[in-house]
Amino acid sequence: MPQDHTERRVAVTGPPRRTRRASAYYYRPRTEIDEQTTLGHTYVRSLMRTQLRAALIVFAVLGLLVGPLPLLFAAMPDARRLEWAVLGFGLYAPLVLLARWYVRRAERNERDFVRLVEDR
Repeated sequence: MPQDHTERRVAVTGPPRRTRRASAYYYRPRTEIDEQTTLGHTYVRSLMRTQLRAALIVFAVLGLLVGPLPLLFAAMPDARRLEWAVLGFGLYAPLVLLARWYVRRAERNERDFVRLVEDR
């Protein structure tokens, strides 16, 4: 009796046995923030802390820049024109640069926060 040795392929259909549930394994920090969980609160507090740090740096530099000026002006009582020149022209450029640095730093902090929240 001759036997047919050709192999037959069988296709098995049905639901896969090893599937991952998307909701169980997919982590979304944005929902943590929206639902105001402890982790979401930590994310927002981290952003606020970095923004506060940048503001305090600007405030400290501003205090060091403008704070000694009354002492300098008191030491030179006859230099009225020098006072106006320093206040009008000498402080303008550093204040603009300081403000520009602060805005860029705040925007970078927000961009990093959005990247942390969205990219996961």
